This record gives sequence, C-alpha cells and structure tokens, in this order.
Amino acid sequence: MASMKLVIVESPTKARALRGFLGCGYRVVASMGHIRDLPPKQLGVDVEHDFRPTYHQRKGARQVIQRLREAAEQAEAIYIAVDPDREGEAIGWHVTQVLRKELKGKPVLRATFHEITAPAVQAALAQPGQLDLDLVNAQQARRVLDRLVGYQVSPVLWRAIRGHKGLSAGRVQTVALRLIVEREREIAAFVPQEYWTLDAEFSKVDDARRFRARLVRVGKKKPDLKTEADAQAVVAALAGADYRVLKVGQRQRSRRPYPPYTTSTLQQDGANRLNWSAEKTMRVAQQLYEGVDLPGEGTVGLITYMRTDSTHVSELAQQEAREVVARFWGDEYLPDKPPQYKTKAKVAQEAHEAIRPTSSQRTPRALREHLTPDQARLYELIWRRFIAAQMKPALYNVTTVDVASARDGQDLPYLFRATGRELLFPGFLAAYEIAEQESEEDAADQALPPLVGGEPLLLHGLFPEQHFTKPPPRFTEASLVKELEKLGIGRPSTYAGIIRTLVKRTYVERQNKSLRATGLGFIVCDFLLQQFPGLFAVGFTAGMEEDLDRIARGERGWVEVLAAFYPPFAATLEKAQGIAQTAVLTVPREGGAADSPGERCPECGGAVTVRKGKYGPFRGCSNFPRCKWTAPLAVSTCPKCGADLVERRGKQGVFWGCIRYPDCRTRLKPNYDKETG
Repeated sequence: MASMKLVIVESPTKARALRGFLGCGYRVVASMGHIRDLPPKQLGVDVEHDFRPTYHQRKGARQVIQRLREAAEQAEAIYIAVDPDREGEAIGWHVTQVLRKELKGKPVLRATFHEITAPAVQAALAQPGQLDLDLVNAQQARRVLDRLVGYQVSPVLWRAIRGHKGLSAGRVQTVALRLIVEREREIAAFVPQEYWTLDAEFSKVDDARRFRARLVRVGKKKPDLKTEADAQAVVAALAGADYRVLKVGQRQRSRRPYPPYTTSTLQQDGANRLNWSAEKTMRVAQQLYEGVDLPGEGTVGLITYMRTDSTHVSELAQQEAREVVARFWGDEYLPDKPPQYKTKAKVAQEAHEAIRPTSSQRTPRALREHLTPDQARLYELIWRRFIAAQMKPALYNVTTVDVASARDGQDLPYLFRATGRELLFPGFLAAYEIAEQESEEDAADQALPPLVGGEPLLLHGLFPEQHFTKPPPRFTEASLVKELEKLGIGRPSTYAGIIRTLVKRTYVERQNKSLRATGLGFIVCDFLLQQFPGLFAVGFTAGMEEDLDRIARGERGWVEVLAAFYPPFAATLEKAQGIAQTAVLTVPREGGAADSPGERCPECGGAVTVRKGKYGPFRGCSNFPRCKWTAPLAVSTCPKCGADLVERRGKQGVFWGCIRYPDCRTRLKPNYDKETG
C-alpha cells in the first residue's frame, strides 16, 4: 500500500479545495469544527483541581471521529491544517487528544497558511511547525472563563427575573449590553441646547457667481448665538455694512487611503456600505476564504483569513497590487514605496495579514459570474479597499477666504469665512469612494470664484439659522463593533455572535440600523451591574482580554489567571444568589409594555415602560394599576422649538407632533432614522 499523508482541516469546503491542490499522496479529512467541548448541561470545570475542564464529544461527532481514526491509522504523517488562530489551534489540539492512540509514533505537524491557494498550502506543508500550546491554553482559558461566568451567573438571572425564558449573562455579552443601555440613558437624559449660525451670501462686484461664508469671529471670540434674538442683533448691527476680502489662504491637503480590512473594519463597512449584519458579513467572508469553484482552477480561496487584527500585507501581495494599479489607473497613482500601516487595535492577536484578495489579478468583474450576488458585493468591497490602500493619497486644493465687515470706513468686529475645496488628484478615491463630511464651523465646501485680498464684495443676504445640539446617536452594529474594539473588549471575531445573542435574548432590538435596549435589557443590565459591578466593568473586561493575550504569548499561565479571577467572583456570586431569591423583578409581557427608556416613575419610583395605547405609544409606570402615572413618549426633537416630538395618531394616520401644541404646531411624517441623532 502506497504511503499516505493525512491533512486535517475543519470544513468540507476547505477540504475540497486542498484535495485539488495536493494530489494522490495526501488524504484530506474535515473535523467539522470542534469535535469535543465542555458538556452542555453541566459546569464541566473542576474548580478545586486547577480548573480542570471535562471535555465531552460533541453531538453528531461520532462518525467524524471514526473517519479521522481510520484515516490516521493508515497515514504515515499527520498535518493539522486548521485555521490560523486560537480557535483553530484548539480544534487541532482536541483532534490530537482524541486520536492519541492512532497518532502514537507518527509525526504530527502543524501546517499554517492564511489563504487557501496552491502556493500557500504547498509552502505550509513543506515547512510545517508544531501546535502552539500557548494559543491552545489561551483558547482554553477563555472557554473555561466564559463557562464559569455564563453557567453560574445566568441562573441568578432566572431566579431574579421571572416569566422570561432563555435569559443569559456573559462576560463580554453583558458589557456590550451595558454600552447600549448606558447610551440609551444618555439619550433619555439629553437636553437639547438651542444655538444659531449666521451665513452671508456674497459675490464679486463683476462676477454673478455667489458663495456663502459663515460668521466665525466676533472680535477675538467665537460667536455665541444662543437665541434668535442674539442672531438678529448681529443682523441689525450689520445693517448697511460694507464687505471686503480680508485675506485668502490656499494650501494643499492630502488624504491618505484607509488601511486594508481587519475583521472589525470589514464588519463596520459591511454594515455601513452593504447594510448587512456583522453575522452576515462574516458568513459571506467565510465562503470567500474557504473557496469558490472557478473554471480551470477548481476550488480556490479568494480572500485571506478573515479573522485578523492585523493590517500587515506581504511584499508579494503589495507588488501584485501595484501591477494592477498601474494597469488600470496608471503609474501616476503609485506611491514611490508601498504604504505601511500600523495596527490600531488595542490588543492585536497573532501576527496575520490583513484581509485581502488572494490575487489582485482576479478583478470583481472577472469573478462576478462565478459568485453569488452577496459574494460578489463583499469581494468587490475587499478588493477595492486593498487596491486603494496601495495607491497614492488624494490631493485637494483648499481655499479659505476671510471676509471683513466695515461701516463708514470703520471695521466692525464681525468676521465671516468661506471655504472652498477642489480635488486636484483623486489618488485612492479612484478605486474606493468615501462619503465626505461637512465642516461644522465653516460654510460647506463650495466652488469659490478667484478672490484677492482687499477686493470689495456684494452682499446678497444674511441668513440666520436655528440649530439644536444633538444627543449621542444610538449604537449601530458598525459603531458598536468600533467601540468594543477601541475599548479592547472581546475579539472582533466574536462580535457577530455577541450582537446576535443580545437580539435573540430580546435585550436589544434593531430599529432600522440602530440597536436599542428593550425594557428587559434595562432590567437585566441593571441587576447584573448592581450584583456584579466589578465583573462587568469595562476596564476589568478589557484587562482580562490582555491577560488572555499574555497567555497566548506564553507570558502567563492559564491556571494562574483563572486562580486570580475566581475567589472574588465566587464571593460575589454567593451574595448575588441570596439576593436573587428575595428581590424578584418582573418585566411586563410582550404587548402590555415594550422597551423602557431607563427612567424611574416620578411618583412611586417604579420602572418606566413604554405602552401601546389607542393613540400610539406612551410612557407609563410598571406598577400600574397601583400607580397610574403616564407621560408622552418622545421620539425626536422638534426642529422649531427644541421641545419633544411625540408620536400621535390622527385621521390621516401616524404623525410626529410637538408636545407644546398648540403653541408650536410642528407636524412631521415619522422618520425613525432621526431618533438615532
């Protein structure tokens, strides 16, 4: 019988791709993910004996294990070729533990590659290494830690909050919920502040083109126009004034391209540009990574590994991208040296490459007919972001014009400023479009006529405009992912699952793109933070993430980290279990009341919930009928007077009206995007 080498991967799609690369000397078998895990209905962790985990065979894994055993018995060497991260390393380690008998006396090697292409796989098999037990221990520590918290804190919730099935707490999940709840309370507590701006419309004496400038200085101070009266006082003070160009400033400004995608930034762009959930973005990315059938090539991975914190790119990939840039856009779009990007994540995991096409030569147009519509959209996004990252910056010519005011030859203290911006060279924008943000202080970017200092200007009108400060926006999936990464909480690869769980548990609901805490979410969050203030503190969770990284680097032992964590946690847990038996919390059922804005009833101190009435939703006390306090539900801010807008139902259907009616008669069509601020 001919000698055979066994390659173990985790998925059938990946196995199919490798079979096409490796030929008859190899057998490739998929483990179908983890073949064993902690038991589903027991703690499975022996706290008294160094937190020793008890692993059970996963449901449905018996046939997979039998197939692996048969293949291992016949193999002369075994290559563990699972994904290049902690989870992959743990999958490989569990396989070696289950197949210990079959692997005895045979070389067991680790083949690591970050893209599923023939050169990458063959290079990894030619220079294999060993399983990294530090990575395995980091994954094991996370798994045990999350089991200790989730398995023991969740029953406390079940005792305290009756009538709701499926409640759960999680080490990272609860902190993510905390961010959403605290943001909701910031919004509820926010009081809009009125302010005014004053724009002036000018033209040259001999040129009909008009442009706008904004009042930016009154003497040496910024204008402080709090009310309409303040704005009108300036308008009155400028009556009959003359205007001239005080000075013209010109400068060139460059805008660097964004770095290639990491897991976090891919999820953010998936939400912002494709309107996808983080879960869908990762699912489609997994398909592109594991491989797609291409005519004449077989199954080929189209992108590098999609779970990465790194923005590093190999020299070979950069060179190929530069060739593509030169071919499609020309040499003038190429920087002298390939750009280098530093990873911004607070805690960067193992050194991977950024998410990029495995070959820049495979353009989105060439692949479109071989991909599903979703795959084609995501591939184009990844391809364009990577290509743009290798291009020159965009170059703008920015013109700033200061306009002075005077009367009877005497300067007035009012200074206006206009800003114009002209794109001189698109650079990376030719491959990757971005949405421009308008300036708050200056009038919006515009085309300005040629102006020189000292020349007079004609005034065509002064335009005071009322504004109100806006509350912080509700989190979207994109902004929550960004915030979690910035704080160093969890891993970008886990964010999709965290958000899915929060929605599944009905702690959070999706409103258009926004994530809004429900009444149940408020109560669960408040109870957990009251009973476990240290455990679910943002700083503690981020610090634990750093400890897991230290385990992965071999700087700390996993038992040592858990031994430091568990005693104070156990003491807090015991106290919370006693409180949960006596302090029973109730949440109104679906249909009676919905989400709570996080308020307390001003009459009895009970929780405020949102109820549905004959004329639309309203706020009411959860202690009804003992307490009959009610109040309107604010859905946005009145653009005219700054008071609350409330949802009402009239003869023509639902509308938003000002709470100060009839003094203010603002009436708008519902626009639920506005409530995100």
